[in-house]
Amino acid sequence: MLVLFETAAGYAIFKVLDEKKLQEIDSLWKEFETPEKANKVVKLKHFEKFQDTTEALAASTALVEGKISKNLKKILKKIVAKDAHEQLAVADAKLGGVIKEKLNLSCIHSPMVTELMRGIRSQVEGLITGLPSREMAAMCLGLAHSLSRYKLKFSPDKVDTMIVQAISLLDDLDKELNNYIMRCREWYGWHFPELGKIITDNLTYCKCVRKIGDRKNFSCSDLSEVLPEEVEEEVKAAAEISMGTEVSEEDISNIQHLCDQVIEISDYRAQLYDYLKNRMMAIAPNLTVMVGELVGARLIAHAGSLLNLAKHPASTVQILGAEKALFRALKTKRDTPKFGLIYHASLVGQTTAKNKGKISRMLAAKTALTIRYDALGDSTSAEMGAENRLKVETRLRHLEEKGIRRISGTGKALARADKYQHKSEVKTYDPSGDSTLPLVPGKRKHEVEEEETAGPGKAKKAKIVEIKVEEEEEQEQEEPVKRKKKKKEKKQKAQEDATWMEEEKEEPSTSVAAETTEKKKKKKKKIKEEPEDD
Repeated sequence: MLVLFETAAGYAIFKVLDEKKLQEIDSLWKEFETPEKANKVVKLKHFEKFQDTTEALAASTALVEGKISKNLKKILKKIVAKDAHEQLAVADAKLGGVIKEKLNLSCIHSPMVTELMRGIRSQVEGLITGLPSREMAAMCLGLAHSLSRYKLKFSPDKVDTMIVQAISLLDDLDKELNNYIMRCREWYGWHFPELGKIITDNLTYCKCVRKIGDRKNFSCSDLSEVLPEEVEEEVKAAAEISMGTEVSEEDISNIQHLCDQVIEISDYRAQLYDYLKNRMMAIAPNLTVMVGELVGARLIAHAGSLLNLAKHPASTVQILGAEKALFRALKTKRDTPKFGLIYHASLVGQTTAKNKGKISRMLAAKTALTIRYDALGDSTSAEMGAENRLKVETRLRHLEEKGIRRISGTGKALARADKYQHKSEVKTYDPSGDSTLPLVPGKRKHEVEEEETAGPGKAKKAKIVEIKVEEEEEQEQEEPVKRKKKKKEKKQKAQEDATWMEEEKEEPSTSVAAETTEKKKKKKKKIKEEPEDD
C-alpha cells in the first residue's frame, strides 16, 4: 500500500512496510511514538518539493477544491503507475475519486487511513529526510498567509459586504437628511414662514434659501433656475407681506451653511444609489428584477450575505424583517405576519389589501429561486428573474379580475359566458289539496298508531280514548260560538244603559211627579184599610 501525504513543503509518497499493524486502529498511535518505530511501519518512497509559495498556494487551493494539480499528476504517473497493482491511501475521499477517474488508480479512504495520516503528521520531520525543521515551519507560515489572503480576495461574502455597507449608509443618509431638512425649515421659518407652505420640495427649498438668504432679496432676485414662473411670483408676493421676524446676517449665514450640507448630502445620496443599483445588477441581477435593488439589498443585508440568503426557504424570505411581530404573534397566539421587507416591493404595493398576502407568498417563492440562481449559478443574465416576474404579474392580474379567466393549459383564454335565457314558470292554484274535514291533532294520530300496534285485549281502552278525544274536539269547536254570544250580550246591555241615561237627562221632572203621585195613592189605600180592620 502507498500513502499520498501533502505537506506545506511538497508532496510525499510513503510505502507501508507492515500492513498487519494497520488493522489495529486503536493501538496504531503506539507505532508512531518515536521516529524509529514510525520508520518500521512506513518508508519514504518519493518527495517532491515545491519551488516557491505560489506553487504551494496553487497546489493547496486545488486540494481544497478537490482537484488534481499538474505537479501531482506528474508524480502519480511516474511513481505510482509503476506499482499500479497496489492501493493508494488518500486523506480526502473526493480527491481519491478524481484520481481514480482520471488516472485509473485504486484509492482507499477509511478510518484506518485517517489514523495513519495522523501518525505520519506527528513524525513528519523524522520520516522526511533532508528537510530542516526551520524551513518546514517557514513554509507552513508562508502558505498559511498566502492561502488566507487568496480566500479573502476571492470570497463571495467580501463582494456582498459592499452591498451591505452601501444600503446601510443609504438608510443613514436618509435619516440625517430628514433631520437636517426639518431643522432648516424650522430655523428659516421664523424669518419667512410662508415659504415652507409655498415650496413643498425639500431640495428646492434649501436651494432657494441658499441663493437668496434674507427675504428682502426675493423681490430683486431671479429664481427661474430653481422655481417655475408661477411659484416665483407667489414667493415674491409672499415675501413683501411676510409676518416673519427679523434676523441678523450671522443667522442667515449659518442657515445657508446648513442648506449647503443638505444639498451636498442629497447629491452624494443620488451617487450612492446609482452605485448600489449597478452593484446589485452585477451580483444579483435576477433578484433585482424581481423585487428591486433597494428591497434586494435590504434582504441581503438582513441575512448577512447572498449565500446565507440563498439558504433560507421561501417562507423565511417572506417574513424576513418582521421577526418581532412573528414572535409576538406566537407568544400571544394570534395571526402571524404575512410579509416583512418584501412588503416594499412594487408588485406587493400595487395589489389590493385583500390580495397582498397571496401575492407576497408567491413573490417570496419566486424570489427564493432567483436568489439561489444568483448565488450558486454561473450565468449573469436576468432572464430567469424576468420570467418569474411575468408569472407573478399574470397571477396578480388573475386575482384582480376575480376569477374571470378560466384555468386552462395556457392560462390566457377568457371564460366563455353562456347566453342568458329568461325561463319564467307560471304556477296555478291546485284545488285538489283543499279539504273541509278538520285536521287530526297530534294526540289523535298517536292514539291511532297505538290502536294499530295494540292487541285485541286493549281494544276497549282504545275506544274510550277515542270518545274522550271526540268530546274534546266538540268543546274546542263550541268555545268560539260561546265567546261570540257573550260579546253580543255585553253590547246589548251597554246600549240599554246608554238609552236609559239619555231618557233620565231629557225628562227628570215628569219622572219625579209620577213617583209622588204613586206614593200618595199608596198612603190613601193604607188609610182606608185601617178602619175596616177595626
